[in-house]
Amino acid sequence: MPVLPPPSTGFDLDVPILIVGAGACGLVAALSATDAGAEVLVVEADAAPSGSTALSAGLIPAAGTRFQIDAGIDDNARLFAQDIQKKAKGENPQALVDLLADRSGDVIEWLADRFDLPFSVVTDFDYPGHSRRRMHGLPTRAGRELVDRLRSACEAQGIDIICNRRATSLFVEGDRILGIQLESPTGTETLGCSALILACNGFGGNRDMVREYMPEIENAVWFGHDFNQGDAVTWGDALGAETLHLSAYQGHGNVAHPQGILITWAVITQGGVQVNLRGGRFWDESQGYSEAARAVLAQPDSVAWTIFDSRIAAIARQFQDFKDAEAVGAIRTAETLADLANVTNLPEDALATTLNALPTDGEDVFGRQFSAPPLRSPYCAVKVTGALFHTQGGLKIDDTARVIRKSGGVFPNLFAAGGAAVGVSGSGDSGYLSGNGLLAATVLGHIAGAEAAYDMKKEMPNA
Repeated sequence: MPVLPPPSTGFDLDVPILIVGAGACGLVAALSATDAGAEVLVVEADAAPSGSTALSAGLIPAAGTRFQIDAGIDDNARLFAQDIQKKAKGENPQALVDLLADRSGDVIEWLADRFDLPFSVVTDFDYPGHSRRRMHGLPTRAGRELVDRLRSACEAQGIDIICNRRATSLFVEGDRILGIQLESPTGTETLGCSALILACNGFGGNRDMVREYMPEIENAVWFGHDFNQGDAVTWGDALGAETLHLSAYQGHGNVAHPQGILITWAVITQGGVQVNLRGGRFWDESQGYSEAARAVLAQPDSVAWTIFDSRIAAIARQFQDFKDAEAVGAIRTAETLADLANVTNLPEDALATTLNALPTDGEDVFGRQFSAPPLRSPYCAVKVTGALFHTQGGLKIDDTARVIRKSGGVFPNLFAAGGAAVGVSGSGDSGYLSGNGLLAATVLGHIAGAEAAYDMKKEMPNA
């Protein structure tokens, strides 16, 4: 049973604030609560902090930061909110969009100033849907570095992170969460808490839920964290919590196949294209990498070749994943179109016709606007497929990240953030604006941690 009455014998351990999940969301929530003076404990199902964050590029969109100002970028929360809603065709709750956009810059600067995370803005290419360059990342442009630095910051603050502990049930009395039940390598444990923060991401690893809510992507490669089993939604259903946009998700149509390495979308935005096994293009790649998953999966053998050149490859090398793909031979190179056809096993005539037809400036037959320099020798290519990265629907929350009840009001001590909560990507895949996942993870994590800590202070004013 996902929801249980409190154990008659009491809990094995009681903590003020309990956080389920040690990806970016849970770790930011822990830092936020601790920074506000509260005591926290983080539990993680995996053997080490990771989550979907570690599989991403680790880029967080934020508006109006000093990093943007230093780079000469004029941006603000209003523009950011407009971009989010435009990509999602206005399907997001406006209050949630405004909240994330307004707080994004503060959270980035807090992480940089308080915990020495060395952010910088990606300034050499644009991400689809963003009217300003606002993607903030760490030196390797890899999510693994983001998780590792957040974990190190937690350790420096004395925050306990207990791994190999999977939360299986909630203990509830009335509308208050009293604790959780855990499965550990040695058996069952119970933890009591005054506040619970769900930072356990979505349900992309649960094939039954994916089939139910987003059947069009059920056959995609799963590129998220296997413990994303939909626990937050399952508990929410049992509690009578409200959910929203469970059909929303982030896909990616540029995952090296069969190596399973994420290839940055910069190879497309800088002028690259995708062709199918017949050597022809099949869609407007500028729409975004989330939509690309379905577009690629619809092609013969569910694969495509992403074609670019050495100029673009030089830009892509700022990402560790791209360098990893080169190291294992996923990136093919060729001096001529004939060589390119040979290394990709694509029909030479069709491939040459496709690439020679690319406009140097203006719109193509798919409606894509080209303004980058034309592709030139030496050429590069990588075989890719479509993947599901993470779901974007989840528990509905208020502006304090508290979970909203179907019957009205909120659960006073239950918070949801990141993939456990509804995101700002509308109701499908096309509403995903680059970085939406980590935007919600970090900003909502920060809010949930601070609000839970504030509650602890109210309960213990002299503490």
